[in-house]
Amino acid sequence: MHYLHSIRLSLIIFWLLFSCALFAQSLQWTQDGNAYWLADKDGIAQMDFAGKQKTMIASAAQLTPAGAAKPLSIKSFKPSNDGKKILIFTNSQRVWRYETRGDYWVFDLNSGKLRQLGRTLPVASLMFAKISPDGNSAAYVSKHNIYLENLASGKITQLTRDGADKIINGTFDWAYEEEFDCRDGFRWSPDSKSIAYWQIDAREVKYFLMINNTDSTYSFTIPVEYPKVGESPSACRVGVINLKTKKTLWMDVPGDQRQHYIPRMAWAANATDIILQQLDRKQQESKIFTCKAATGIATMIHAEKDEAWVDVQEVWGNSDGLDWFNKGAEFMWASERDGWRHFYRISRNGQRAVNITPGNYDVIRPLLVDEATNTFYFLASPDNATESYLYRTPLNGTGKATRITPMDQRGTHSYQISPNGNWALHTFSNAGFPKVRERISLPDHRSLDGDNGVAALWAKHDASKDKVEFFQVTTSEGVTMDGWIVKPANLDTTKKYPVVFQVYTEPAGTTVKNSWGTGNNELYEGDMAADGYCYISLDNRGTPAPKGRAWRKAIYRKIGIVNIRDQALGAQEIFKKWPWLDTTRVAVHGWSGGGSATLNLLFQYPEIYKTGISVAAVADQLCYDNIYQERFMGLPQENLADFVAGSPITYAKNLQGNLLYIHGTGDDNVHFQNAERLVNELVKQGKQFQYMAYPNRSHGISEGEGTSKHLQRLFTKYLQENCPAGARSKEPMGEKKP
Repeated sequence: MHYLHSIRLSLIIFWLLFSCALFAQSLQWTQDGNAYWLADKDGIAQMDFAGKQKTMIASAAQLTPAGAAKPLSIKSFKPSNDGKKILIFTNSQRVWRYETRGDYWVFDLNSGKLRQLGRTLPVASLMFAKISPDGNSAAYVSKHNIYLENLASGKITQLTRDGADKIINGTFDWAYEEEFDCRDGFRWSPDSKSIAYWQIDAREVKYFLMINNTDSTYSFTIPVEYPKVGESPSACRVGVINLKTKKTLWMDVPGDQRQHYIPRMAWAANATDIILQQLDRKQQESKIFTCKAATGIATMIHAEKDEAWVDVQEVWGNSDGLDWFNKGAEFMWASERDGWRHFYRISRNGQRAVNITPGNYDVIRPLLVDEATNTFYFLASPDNATESYLYRTPLNGTGKATRITPMDQRGTHSYQISPNGNWALHTFSNAGFPKVRERISLPDHRSLDGDNGVAALWAKHDASKDKVEFFQVTTSEGVTMDGWIVKPANLDTTKKYPVVFQVYTEPAGTTVKNSWGTGNNELYEGDMAADGYCYISLDNRGTPAPKGRAWRKAIYRKIGIVNIRDQALGAQEIFKKWPWLDTTRVAVHGWSGGGSATLNLLFQYPEIYKTGISVAAVADQLCYDNIYQERFMGLPQENLADFVAGSPITYAKNLQGNLLYIHGTGDDNVHFQNAERLVNELVKQGKQFQYMAYPNRSHGISEGEGTSKHLQRLFTKYLQENCPAGARSKEPMGEKKP
């Protein structure tokens, strides 16, 4: 459900993050921050940021293995700390969501030699390889064990030996990866003498068996260790390997390993201490511990509670860990303790915490701690939750936040800031303006790209041609929601037009964002506006919009209730706002959590929603994973009624309109089990509907030749047949308003 990675459901957010991520994978700042390394067809080069002078670091010929016809296809790369070696990731393979398994090569800039790591291990089996800080060794994971390789001699040492299907060293199980964004599970110590790592023990987690009926004459099962809601989590612990003795010492973190989580861990700005975050099972209490690497002694330095849930700290990256400053005496930490998401500088012993971003607004994302200039850069949008801008504030917490992004560039901005804080790669788009990148200086936000810069291109934009309009609507219960609308082409307000709602509605993501891609529906074959549809989306309470803690956590224990009611009451206000909408032709669609919302809206409010297209939905909340569902809904052992009340299957008996339900049988995220349970209930209740199962497709339903086009045509045909497009001068004969 965290699959707002569900591409079609939130094209807006996905496209922004995806494209920026691609650039980030191939761009590496130099340590002084005045240049970056970039991979292209010619090899790996260094680019001076201000002047754009290009210096080749490693040519394509040098990156061609002996006997190979072509250079390595670089998925990503990272220079060693001393800049003398380059670690290259290639031949990448997908593991659940992302391509995190493959082959690694090291190019030595001094000798010009290119050599493969882990040559005695299976092809494309290495994960998360990292060169040691001293540049002498590399460590990586293969088959759930951690290995060490000497870069001079090529000697490989296996550091853990208990790795197996359900004993996972240095990486994570399905649930940790999906819901905590945990993938890389080990960290080099700053002195290169130790490695800290997670171990996940999933032996008591049951396998969920997916069945493959198509790839062989006899079917076979695909097991996934998947803890359903109500089931105990995998056990988790953190160990430190002393590379001299090759022995692991386990950190003595208090509590039952099967009743808490450790979603974040890093070295604490030195080679002697580990810092980690522990969450209780219901994720309502967060504790920060520092642990002595030599003894395992753990000391709690900070704790926080929330009656709903505590958000997991921002992903710390592969090895850099938290932002530490003041010579390691303080670190940065996010909290909602005052009702807004702010960042605090916390002393190493936890006794002092200073809010450095005070005010009635949320920090959307931290970007850079620049201790040299006493500056913290971050993204925020205090006045409009659909947008994002660059701000800065003093690190000492004594000043107000200052907006850096130009005031006239309304939309969504992202930045990759250099380590020295002098430069940034700036990306800008809005719903009517395609994504543009430029180089800028900071803090003046001056473009280095002249006529190709954002300001110059933005000045030529004709906003009158933008198709997407943003609006707010306040329901009868006083809830004000942001929304967007794409009106039918050549709108005649004396006639009636069908309306299609796109929904997600859950805490994993928003749909209303002023960025390029908003208002598009790639599931529709053609142009919805040109065909005479009105397309709308709303963000209800419970979505992670930057509107404060109360907004986001109003949904606690009420997924399927609060979000659904907000959407339905919002639709009623929309019909009043635009009376040319045809209330007899109202459709709704969504994917994953949006698929669940589609079902709930169709079943709970049949007087409003006449047609629904639901993809990969959680039909029964008791069928989803424990980390996500328990975070937002509690434990079914304590409040089972909430799970039942929020599940679409509970209301299937109320179906009156048209339903197309779509699911992939190989969905490891939202299991096909949901579809079969819902189908059984609809059959039991005598309800007619259309149903499409895509064999062996995962949650994104993208695998297999012709799949995406087939799904698009299926969606379009069903919508056009059951919610006909185009203007009508009056209500069709025999149809009445609800």
